Amino acid sequence: MTAGFAAAPSFLATSGRSGDRMTAFLRLVMLGAVVSTAAACVTINIYFPAAAAEKAADRIIEDVWQLREGAAPAERPATNGEAK
Repeated sequence: MTAGFAAAPSFLATSGRSGDRMTAFLRLVMLGAVVSTAAACVTINIYFPAAAAEKAADRIIEDVWQLREGAAPAERPATNGEAK
């Protein structure tokens, strides 16, 4: 065990030689690289229904054109449980 540390993991334990410390350091760096690479490969996919997205886009376009013409946006009742 290295002086100053309460308990070292077995893969970091060294006998005091600098080569052993370097090997332990390289193991730790490689472990960090593998964990970082694995975490970077996680993908989160979110799927939107195409019809709902198209409907929302149409509403936004209509509202923008109405604002350009100076008219107030038309109030539409919520459909299918959609919030305004």
